[in-house]
Amino acid sequence: MNASELREKTPDQLRDQLVQLKKEAFNLRFQQATGQLENTARMRAVRRDAARVKTILNEKAAAAAGEA
Repeated sequence: MNASELREKTPDQLRDQLVQLKKEAFNLRFQQATGQLENTARMRAVRRDAARVKTILNEKAAAAAGEA
């Protein structure tokens, strides 16, 4: 997932995406704690994707505030 794809989405879609990423991060942490996690790099990717989504949401909010 890259930032240009995220900028095309609406804020509601981005919030839904963020919820999904947070659920996935929780599940990955649970797998790691129980020793079942195979792809450890996925944790980092999910964390970074969530940060990207938050950044785009903040950009959209700032743009909306600037227009008003």
